[in-house]
Amino acid sequence: MNLCYATIDDLSRLLRGKEISPVEIVKAHLQRIEETEPTLNAFITILGDEALKTALVAEQDILSGLYRGPLHGIPFSLKDLYYTKGIRTTSGIKVYDRFEPDHDSTVGTKLQEAGSILLGKLNLAPLAMRGSGRNEFYGHARNPWNPNMVAGGSSSGAGAAAAAGQCTITLGSDTGGSIRIPASFCGIVGLKPTYGRVSRYGVSPLSWSLDHCGPMARTVMDCAHIMNVISGFDPNDHSSSRIPVPDYTASIAEGIQGLRIGIPKEFYEIPLDPEVKDSSRKAIALLQELGGDVREISWPNFYDVVLMGHIISMVEASAIHSQMIQTRSSDVINVLRAMPRLEAGMFVSAIDYIDALRLRQAYTVASRKLMEDIDIIAGPTMPMPAFPLQLEEVDVDGTPIPVETAVPPYTRPFNHNGFPAITVPCGFSTKGLPIGLQLAGHPHDDATVLRAAYAYEQATEWHHLRPSL
Repeated sequence: MNLCYATIDDLSRLLRGKEISPVEIVKAHLQRIEETEPTLNAFITILGDEALKTALVAEQDILSGLYRGPLHGIPFSLKDLYYTKGIRTTSGIKVYDRFEPDHDSTVGTKLQEAGSILLGKLNLAPLAMRGSGRNEFYGHARNPWNPNMVAGGSSSGAGAAAAAGQCTITLGSDTGGSIRIPASFCGIVGLKPTYGRVSRYGVSPLSWSLDHCGPMARTVMDCAHIMNVISGFDPNDHSSSRIPVPDYTASIAEGIQGLRIGIPKEFYEIPLDPEVKDSSRKAIALLQELGGDVREISWPNFYDVVLMGHIISMVEASAIHSQMIQTRSSDVINVLRAMPRLEAGMFVSAIDYIDALRLRQAYTVASRKLMEDIDIIAGPTMPMPAFPLQLEEVDVDGTPIPVETAVPPYTRPFNHNGFPAITVPCGFSTKGLPIGLQLAGHPHDDATVLRAAYAYEQATEWHHLRPSL
């Protein structure tokens, strides 16, 4: 068994049976990182010595009968905006290169309490502000399927690391698609949970009302295991939900017979790469063969998301980073300052911001109304496969679109209404680049989203394919 591509279930079975040690698992992943990191640049900080020390403790615990559960002894890595006590947390920008938090994020704490072993901090777009995932400060993370292509952002390192076998578990954050975009581009699974399902305490914010934290891994079941650990109410996060957390693995294999799956016709009315269209249509047809009740629906509010998304995110990002903009502007490169969610947000009026919030409220109400007769919304995750790193504009079925506008049309709606959404691999382009299928569901029904994704995944072979690094 290749330990670097083994699932959580595979590794935990071996660990429980004392057939393998956490030290062996960590060493295998550190060797994989050493082999592939010169190409991928997925990490900003690698914690090899610390990880081996933690693995030794985990080994002794397991040998002593103190097994904590499926994540005990399993390596994980965090997007480098998750706080790690005494370990630099850069948010992908040199301004914070020496910032060492005095506490851990809640997610990091929960994973370590479950016995997981931190391998390092992952590359990302500066301040989590780019769908391409490019980073001029620490270098660009690269796509394992073709290092000349973007890994996707902003959780670029998380997508690349999981796809390349550098780490079993990676954690990203998602404001407009930043978990699902790199997961789709890199051919893995990425889940944006329901808003409030996973604590954001100790995670550097980009937009208070849009940020989500969630898992990225190579299988749906792995994401379910991670969700069992990281979900739940956190008194340190005022937005976290008190709704009880189910066992996300308990119902995951129940199938989708009779599940009502809506396909918004608007998804196919915007520029869409023909290969992505074909792959998503085939995936939806398979969902129907598996017992899903597939029906076309209309989501007119889908088009409203672009305008209100820009306004809300750039105002909140400007408020969060206003001190840095005013006092460290010379340290922030021009391309980042010009991003629409940073400096430009300082010039948006309160009236425009409030109007955008009102529009968002109406959109969320309409989204809930839409879901009254369906259980799942399905469609493409991205309008195109990954594209070359240097592009500022990408051609989508003959339409040239600026990169940062092109990537989030399918992902952003679910940040604004807070619904859970997952991407799973559903094909490859003729150039050998992954294509993703996005499935979204009712608020706090993340279990059904995982169940639908698992049913599709188990009926296909896409998740078994590996990049030939």
